Amino acid sequence: MAAPKKGRGAAGGQGKPGRALALILIVMAALTGGMFLAKQPTPRLGIDLAGGTSITLEAKAEPGQEKAVNKTNMDTAVEIMERRVNGLGVSEAEVQTQGTRNIIVNIPKGTNSAQARAQVGTTAKLYFRPVLTVTQGTPTPEPSASPSGKASGSPSPKASASASEKATDGDKAASPSSKPSASATTQGRAVTGALKADSSPSPKASESASAEDQAAAAKLQKQFQELDCSNKASRAKAALGSKAGDTVVACGQDDNMKYVLGPAEVSGTEVKSAKAAFDQQRGMWIVQMEFTGKGSKQFQTITKKLSAQQEPQNQFAIALDGEVVSAPRVSEQLSGSAEISGSFQQDTAEALANQLSYGALPLSFKEQSVTTVTAALGGEQLRAGLIAGAIGLALVVIYLVAYYRGLAFIALLSLLVSGILSYTIMSLLGPAIGFALNLPAVCGAIVAIGITADSFIVYFERIRDEIREGRTLRPAVERGWPRARRTILVSDFVSFLAAAVLFVVTVGKVQGFAFTLGLTTLLDVVVVFFFTKPLMTIMARKKFFASGHPWSGLDPKRLGAKPPLRRSRRTNAPTEPKEA
Repeated sequence: MAAPKKGRGAAGGQGKPGRALALILIVMAALTGGMFLAKQPTPRLGIDLAGGTSITLEAKAEPGQEKAVNKTNMDTAVEIMERRVNGLGVSEAEVQTQGTRNIIVNIPKGTNSAQARAQVGTTAKLYFRPVLTVTQGTPTPEPSASPSGKASGSPSPKASASASEKATDGDKAASPSSKPSASATTQGRAVTGALKADSSPSPKASESASAEDQAAAAKLQKQFQELDCSNKASRAKAALGSKAGDTVVACGQDDNMKYVLGPAEVSGTEVKSAKAAFDQQRGMWIVQMEFTGKGSKQFQTITKKLSAQQEPQNQFAIALDGEVVSAPRVSEQLSGSAEISGSFQQDTAEALANQLSYGALPLSFKEQSVTTVTAALGGEQLRAGLIAGAIGLALVVIYLVAYYRGLAFIALLSLLVSGILSYTIMSLLGPAIGFALNLPAVCGAIVAIGITADSFIVYFERIRDEIREGRTLRPAVERGWPRARRTILVSDFVSFLAAAVLFVVTVGKVQGFAFTLGLTTLLDVVVVFFFTKPLMTIMARKKFFASGHPWSGLDPKRLGAKPPLRRSRRTNAPTEPKEA
């Protein structure tokens, strides 16, 4: 008779648990090493723990312009606000969108919160201004006593402008060089001359400038000379308080150039649309603009005036929040639609188009809430939260030891692995995505202790049920796993779904709770599958657990196990032949 085939016995169904344990230990070591390499040995603390100011802003649109509140404009607003706040010398400020209409600005301790609120809460201002003077962005030395009294620079604006003029006889296009050179004087005579050229004196005016004009010219000259575009604070100071009708100094947004700009000739609200496009004929990226009827007339007037000027006064600057985004040249009168071309890549062209569009849209922000938290108060709350977490963890440990005895060792090791993974990932998420651990996030981590412990309990109870049915430990570990796995996945899915919904529908600090809860729920699945189950498989081979030691938590007698399940075999005794 053929021997019975061996099925997938206990050993066959257990796979290779050592590999899973090695994998998760390697991941833990890699995360820990990355944490120290990133010089972030602790999670980044939110302002409620470190101290600072949190501002929640809600985007508002004018009636009939509801589509202005969209992802593109919200992302552009975040960039502008971050540039404003960082320009004040704030380090590690956080500016991020929350939902579709809100922006959260977290400003650390040590910042003038009133000034920061004024910066982030103001709608971006976009103007087209004529360039009067341009030179390198470092502070200009005092004028020397040379006869000419002049100094020259050689900036290279990144973009040039061309346009299609809407006329009956066909379209006209300007074709300036993509990298024009400009020579600009930077001393007092140049600045004063620029102011005189920009003004429109009446015929009765005196040839000599009035005392007021001279004072304004001297002030502007001093500002221009002292402006250092390589310094964030200096750049931010130059951009503050400028009005459309003022002659101002400004820095280039992406280069180390500084400018004297005349009064605004066209406002950004007159830009009807702006988009990035690839010009197939010239093989380059351009930004196309469409003006409103009023803006078209204004643009026609300024380009006619600039086209008759010499460099650099034939340039117009696109100034966003007091910084020059681009300063293209004009070689002829333009109207209707225009394009900006030059050394653009796709991303830079799209970024400029977004900035132009943002400046043209009636998008403003309203403060929803402003919260100021001292570091001392945050520290006290953190200590209270950690004490609460320690008490909760201690109660869980006492329960596990009292009820599950030896199995508590596996549960505690699993909790330790989950804690290490959570800590290292939170530390790395700080520099990676700006995640900051606030008080609600700490609460989410505390709640996660119960969720993680619940997964272990489900698995242990399934194993104990199998032992009650009369099975030995190794088959019980494998037979109990599929049933426990389904329950754990369903439970964690519900928890993660609740965290995801809470993250989407809430703003501000509550999202910290939702994010931490969702993260620890995902880690619970990883730990149970790659650590708890493989470790339980290995422990089932040990005599202490396999023999059902009274302190193992798997004693068949204490569990009320049935007699071992065995196959009953019929034994047919030989019968003697009946006598005839």
